[in-house]
Amino acid sequence: MNEKTPSPLWNAVIARLREVIDPETNVDVMRMRLIENLTVDREGKVCYTFRPSSPLCPIAVFLATQIKQAVAEVPGVTDQDIKIEGYIAAEEMTILINQEV
Repeated sequence: MNEKTPSPLWNAVIARLREVIDPETNVDVMRMRLIENLTVDREGKVCYTFRPSSPLCPIAVFLATQIKQAVAEVPGVTDQDIKIEGYIAAEEMTILINQEV
């Protein structure tokens, strides 16, 4: 498989993210383009950027939590590294969302 071909795990993560619905718009986070730069390595670590729909998005924390949980539920995912961008408290939220629960 060359590096341009998405892996089955990458496809499974995308499929699962299409099930995460923004309750304000009733649209999934992938169609809203809230997830960027999604990569999955051979060990199952998923890295991506979450960009809330606005810098003051009132449900950004809720959505970030839902996204992280959805990705964690995909069989084969071993770890996640999430970066938050375009949000008023992006740095703090990035630290918090990446902490183990």
